[in-house]
Amino acid sequence: MAADGFRAPSAAETRRIAQDPGRLDLVGAPEGFDALVMADIVKARGGLSVFVARDASRLSAFIDAFGFFASNVEVVRFPAWDCLPYDRIGPSAGVAAERMTALARLAKGMDAKKPALLVTTVPALLQRVPPRSAVEGAAYSATVGNVVEIADLERYFAINGYQRASTVSERGEFAIRGGVIDVFPPNADEPVRLDLFGDTLESIRAFDPETQRSTRQLKDISLLPVSEALLDKDAVSRFRRGYVEAFGAPGGDPLYDTVSEGGRRAGMEHWLPLFYPQMASLLDYLPTGALIALDHLADAARDERLAMIEDAYDARAQADRKVHYRPLEPTRLYMDADEYRQALAVRPTRRFSAFQEVEGETVIDMGARQGRAFTAERQQDSVNLFEAAADHARRLTGEGKRVLFASWTDGSSDRLGAMLADHGLKNISLAPYWDAARSADPKIFQRVVLPLESGFETDKLAVISETDILGDRLARPRRRRRATNFLAEASSLTPGDLVVHIDHGIGRYEGLKTLDVQGAPHDCLELQYGGEAKLYLPVENIDLLTRYGSDGEGVQLDRLGGAAWQARKAKAKERLREMAIGLIRIAAERATKDTDAIVPPSGVFDEFCARFPYEETEDQLNAIGDVLEDLGAGKPMDRLICGDVGFGKTEVALRAAFVVAMSGQQVAVVAPTTLLARQHYKTFSERFQGWPVKVRRLSRLVPAKEAAETRAALANGEVEIVVGTHAVLSKQVGFANLGLVIVDEEQHFGVKHKEKLKELRADVHMLTLTATPIPRTLQMSLSGIREMSIIATPPVDRLAVRTYITPFDPVVIREALLREKYRGGQAYYVAPRISDLPELQKFLREQVPEVKFVVGHGQMAPTQLEEVMSAFYEGQYDVLLSTTIVESGLDIPTANTMVLHRADMFGLAQMYQLRGRVGRAKARAYAYLTTPAEKQITLSAERRLKVLQSLDSLGAGFQLASHDLDQRGGGNLLGEEQSGHIREIGVELYQQMLEDAVNELKELAGKGQAADRGWSPQINTGAAVLIPDDYVPDLNVRLSLYRRLSDAEKAGDREALAAEMIDRFGPLPPEAGQLLKVVAIKGLCREANVAKIDVGPKGAVVTFRGDEFKNPMGLVGFVQKNQVAWKIRPDHKVVVKGEWETPEQRLAAAEGILAELAKLAA
Repeated sequence: MAADGFRAPSAAETRRIAQDPGRLDLVGAPEGFDALVMADIVKARGGLSVFVARDASRLSAFIDAFGFFASNVEVVRFPAWDCLPYDRIGPSAGVAAERMTALARLAKGMDAKKPALLVTTVPALLQRVPPRSAVEGAAYSATVGNVVEIADLERYFAINGYQRASTVSERGEFAIRGGVIDVFPPNADEPVRLDLFGDTLESIRAFDPETQRSTRQLKDISLLPVSEALLDKDAVSRFRRGYVEAFGAPGGDPLYDTVSEGGRRAGMEHWLPLFYPQMASLLDYLPTGALIALDHLADAARDERLAMIEDAYDARAQADRKVHYRPLEPTRLYMDADEYRQALAVRPTRRFSAFQEVEGETVIDMGARQGRAFTAERQQDSVNLFEAAADHARRLTGEGKRVLFASWTDGSSDRLGAMLADHGLKNISLAPYWDAARSADPKIFQRVVLPLESGFETDKLAVISETDILGDRLARPRRRRRATNFLAEASSLTPGDLVVHIDHGIGRYEGLKTLDVQGAPHDCLELQYGGEAKLYLPVENIDLLTRYGSDGEGVQLDRLGGAAWQARKAKAKERLREMAIGLIRIAAERATKDTDAIVPPSGVFDEFCARFPYEETEDQLNAIGDVLEDLGAGKPMDRLICGDVGFGKTEVALRAAFVVAMSGQQVAVVAPTTLLARQHYKTFSERFQGWPVKVRRLSRLVPAKEAAETRAALANGEVEIVVGTHAVLSKQVGFANLGLVIVDEEQHFGVKHKEKLKELRADVHMLTLTATPIPRTLQMSLSGIREMSIIATPPVDRLAVRTYITPFDPVVIREALLREKYRGGQAYYVAPRISDLPELQKFLREQVPEVKFVVGHGQMAPTQLEEVMSAFYEGQYDVLLSTTIVESGLDIPTANTMVLHRADMFGLAQMYQLRGRVGRAKARAYAYLTTPAEKQITLSAERRLKVLQSLDSLGAGFQLASHDLDQRGGGNLLGEEQSGHIREIGVELYQQMLEDAVNELKELAGKGQAADRGWSPQINTGAAVLIPDDYVPDLNVRLSLYRRLSDAEKAGDREALAAEMIDRFGPLPPEAGQLLKVVAIKGLCREANVAKIDVGPKGAVVTFRGDEFKNPMGLVGFVQKNQVAWKIRPDHKVVVKGEWETPEQRLAAAEGILAELAKLAA
């Protein structure tokens, strides 16, 4: 036995671990090491083995670790449902698809010799699954050249749970457009497009869900079910029979009615046993003799899960009959403890345990234990963490152990390597996988990418994980894309939306109408104005419209031709110009001042950064780079960092503060509320612990004595960083050497304090953080005036918030609140109006008496509201019942459930912002959007909810918010007064005009040119201009294409769009081709300043905008050369004669005429 108490299993024991047909307990096997043992077992046995993790997060951690130790072994994942037992909703489509893919793979049978591993969780093992016969019969495959009946495919999609979508972007969605069928198979990485000619399958192409363009050709395709409930005729009749046997008469249960008609209902999976003659368990799919290994603490996880199932069943069974939820007995859906034990008793099993347990016949000590964590060193200021780690590693090598440094990602591994190199462990090489690490010389240190929460040691091996050293991991990034197109469709107009026409003002959009123009069909948008007047706007001029915004209550429609709109527009323009001048003045003043350049102290700065427990996102790194560059430039910095809630703006501030404080200057951090100040104080003190930097706080909650001491210390320069509310800006506070002011959420400060900040602005570095989004285009035009960095990518380890849309159901809400309470968290319950609060208080008192709740709303006194929020922040209450005041800025990591009452009354950005309040920690967060149980919600409300549910890709907030900027009163770049104008002219137009005002002033200063966008040329040729509805049946998709087309005046953009349309919908019909041509002509019109061109069978008339042409002499010369056809009329219009019978000829003629004029104007 080795001197330090490590003992490895003998050769005989090792054989026994792999081959013993009964149960063995493998003790002394900490997490991470179990993956190594498992890899050896799987390779020694061949065929399929199983590992049962205790929960979902352990499942993915184990798979990552196993992938390192056995990179060439196939791993099949079988996750549990990601919903609660007896929930209102079923598993998400992605999970159901993954489960069915795994079952299909197992049903097909695995190679008996080739090693493979199935990884699942305890809840997944307990749960019954569809029988093997059902899964085997449910596959569908097609090869190029086969005959495919669309009707058969549609039937397959319906039976197997695929969902119809207008644009296919998630697994399990399909769309059928004539002979083009898009579908995203559950077992594929990309969706595929099937192209039929008649009923023959002509081609199968994979396509990119984001651009919708094809990526490669495929020869065949195989589809699997996406849902565990297969709804063929037999299943439906079995369900009806089984339902009546179990519960008696259905009595209007919507589940029974929907399924009887062959439809699907959310959460119907909780009645799976009714659809099949009998259910199977995952074990029935395994080959005989497959070994099953159970995770450390798996039995505890099983008991907890069974207790949870029992509770959920009781809650449902006792709920009142009104709710129509009749739960099946738990034993029909899940195995009980006895059945579970018996099922495992007949197979070879291995139980891992991290502890040293009692010895016995079936117990084998694996002789490993958890590695050393550097907790003590992290607490002490004097000891350097990385030095301690390096010393420890050298000591281990001295004991003859191979040392590996494990990190979560390549990036964090490089960073760890750099830190260790600074402390004497030079050039540690990176080993890509276990075999490579094992074959190297044991005396050299190596880095590996192996995701472990903590390292382990055996007699010959020591793995030190970055979590051991840093106490938190440098987290792993996940790729998510695909928000932009989707949002373009989401923000497309719905009939009834308010729009702003640049010349006529606010109107209401009524829908798309096809009108006859000069005898040809032409799509137009019908707009309703005051006094029942209607305006028809041709689709190619859709760019004259902007959306007004969402809160349309009490808005007056303008009258066509009235003067009021022009007056409002002019007034707003004047005010915007003043604001822009103000901004430019500040910028000019700053440009004349000089400061000392501050550079980050080398080495030390990297160590400070390494304490950040996450991997920085790209935007975050850019923002940090921008700030450091500004600090080193020798001019006062004035930078605005915009980023969605929780996207890591604070880290940017921390690093700036570190650099300035270490250079000997002082930093003031100012927040609008005492709560936020408190939160920042906590963050700053934690991060600066162990550095020679003192952090103090000032606000009205700080005792007077402490405040006085802090003020004195600031004045004589003893304290480097002070965090507080506007108290920091008061007269009594003097600084010895103030270098940087960091302002959080500036828009919440009052006018006086803003003025005070402005005075500072010209002399010291200013860094402002805000969560209010600012559209990118606006950012571009402001560059050089107010420097901005935008952080639009979400942080790495944030799990997307699971979002459920459900009619108000007391049981669901009770469960959601209790689940959060029992996992030690807190919940928000948000109502749209103060008048909703009393009935919700009553509901919570009567239905959920177990939770302590507190009420907060905007009509309370600020001090009282702050007390409420502080109490909630400190965890004295389980639930905060409030109006939307929670959307601004509080970060409570333990609050991970949110219920929105009457979600149909919220705007999209508002819901998004509210939802961003939960899910700030690593726990999975839930958002329940409840709609009224008895009445229908409006179409656009329904669409907003759908969009929100699918915006699980975090970070869509930025694009989203700039669509819906109105809901938050716009990016407060410019101060208070702007929200008034936004009300007057609508939000998108407001942004455009601000951009134009700034560009105009820059142009005066000779720094760029202003785009003129207040007009859109008219083109009348009598050609049919539309996208036919049999070509693109979905109205929203059609509108968003029109919108994108009207912006595509550059040839390259147009070609790309045309290619995308051909790819998605088939060959372009002539009308759509003509629409593309009209857009091209429109671009030429802008170049030649042509407001209108009319082309008839005998000639064309060109009207110039404002009767001006850039190069009048050139035009006159050209007309004299071509006197036969061209002439200039006294009213400054140009007339061109010609014989153009067909619309196609007329379009070509218009293009030719404008090409000449554009050439002359150039």
